[in-house]
Amino acid sequence: MLSMLRYLFIFLLTLTVSTASATSEECPGWAPTRATHEIAALQQQINRWDESYHRDGQSLIADELYDQSRARLSEWRRCFNMEYSSDPLRTAGGTVAHPIAHTGLDKLRDARAVKNWLRDRSDVWAQPKIDGVAVTLIYRGGLLHQAISRGDGLNGQDWSASARRIKAIPQTLPQPLDLLVQGELYWRLTDHVQSRSGSLNARSSVAGLMARKVLPSEQADGIGLFAWDWPQGPASLPARAAALVEMGFADTARYAQPIQRFADAEHWRDHWYRSPLPFATDGIVLRQSQRPSAERWQAKAPYWAAAWKYPFAQALAEVRKVDFKVGRTGRITPVLELKPFVLDDRQIKRVSVSSLQRWAELDIRPGDQVSISLAGLTIPRLDGVVLRAAERSELDAPSAADFHALSCWQPTPGCESQFLARLTWLSGRKGLALPHVGPGTWEKLLETGHLSGLLDWLALDAQELATIDGFGERSIARLLNSFNDARQRPFAQWLRALGLPPTGQATLADSWQTLAQRSSEQWQAEADIGPGRAAQLSAFFRDPQVRALSETLRVAGIDGF
Repeated sequence: MLSMLRYLFIFLLTLTVSTASATSEECPGWAPTRATHEIAALQQQINRWDESYHRDGQSLIADELYDQSRARLSEWRRCFNMEYSSDPLRTAGGTVAHPIAHTGLDKLRDARAVKNWLRDRSDVWAQPKIDGVAVTLIYRGGLLHQAISRGDGLNGQDWSASARRIKAIPQTLPQPLDLLVQGELYWRLTDHVQSRSGSLNARSSVAGLMARKVLPSEQADGIGLFAWDWPQGPASLPARAAALVEMGFADTARYAQPIQRFADAEHWRDHWYRSPLPFATDGIVLRQSQRPSAERWQAKAPYWAAAWKYPFAQALAEVRKVDFKVGRTGRITPVLELKPFVLDDRQIKRVSVSSLQRWAELDIRPGDQVSISLAGLTIPRLDGVVLRAAERSELDAPSAADFHALSCWQPTPGCESQFLARLTWLSGRKGLALPHVGPGTWEKLLETGHLSGLLDWLALDAQELATIDGFGERSIARLLNSFNDARQRPFAQWLRALGLPPTGQATLADSWQTLAQRSSEQWQAEADIGPGRAAQLSAFFRDPQVRALSETLRVAGIDGF
């Protein structure tokens, strides 16, 4: 008995430690005051998005970024024990009551959540989750009587005047029925492939048009309708869909597929994601065929339907640090170090801001939330800033005036990045093409104090290299072989390795002294050399640091120097 209690105690202790560790990894390490400020800032931003969309019909942010922002807000509130109920539809209500409430949809986070949702359900159907705006259509005696925007699910705006201008909405039913249909108004697209083209702001376009007082006829023709439910219709979904087809709502049956197991849901999600469709979609909706009577519906997510959204095309990422990388030519590229996340099965930890000017315009600081997508499906791309941290960190950004093609030939303070870039170029494919020599090699030699100039490595021997941790006998031998091979490289290859500006088809002498004596005018007389390039070449050969390097190579016996 005591032994069992002991094991139970150890188990609970381990569980507590593990839980605490997981929480500390997921939650920001903010003081309570900062947590309050950051959470309030995110809440205010979400409120602005909600008001703009529901009041003005303007979507200021992509749906997936909005969803991720709301999820982040919930996560932060959980981390700091701040209970708060935020209704995104609180400003969306109108003056017209829905006879039947519009239910929302819970979003299933991943495949595991979908499997759990399907586990105890039967007779489930899948439909595309169309990226449009929800509407209630009410018919009296077979005639369109009223159209109501979703609003807050209980009350919406009267869209009847605009609905009568939309040809996709049946104005008269084949039979003189009283009917209530809930559906989605969408922007018509031709052979739209969601995985390739994204949503193209389709939902925002429709929301903006429906918010107008008068809907122009030519734009009304661009709006389609997908009737996704008949709340008071037959008990089964297939019977409802078949009856809706007879009344002029053909898409309901066309885009409804039975789901027997998880693989079916996975298939249709992928199929609709990658196949040509007449509308934008952002996932699939899973529905049980049978559900409670419509009078019991509420303006919240029901248990009988849920959404499984497509993979994010854009991810919300937290900036942890801003690094400024200086390239060989002096170009400064800010790089954001991000809290690691997965986008389209790729783990992403950093992204380039592309230029110092763009970074200054965006003013990105640690703690900011940014939007990331994939360029060409592989390369992380910064799309913009979604939310700025409430507390702005000071950054010591380098000045572009301090770096250029002839700066940083030594690793003096502030020059480390450009100096390493010069070495990487020197040993790389476009330089001396030295095997077994890469950025990691140069970083280790620099960290251990073996490089104070660009060519110090020429004088290194096995005894010195043996004092460096991580350099074994085999790696030292390979490194020295590469260094020795460098001595045999042709003069023209050495010029490129040192950073000679491009010379195009110009004729190059095989002697440093001859090239160094050329004037800008003589360079410009060469083929493919304009005034700007001629000035760069002349400056390269006149630079004191470059001249010192040429002397080092002459003393080392390198051909041409």
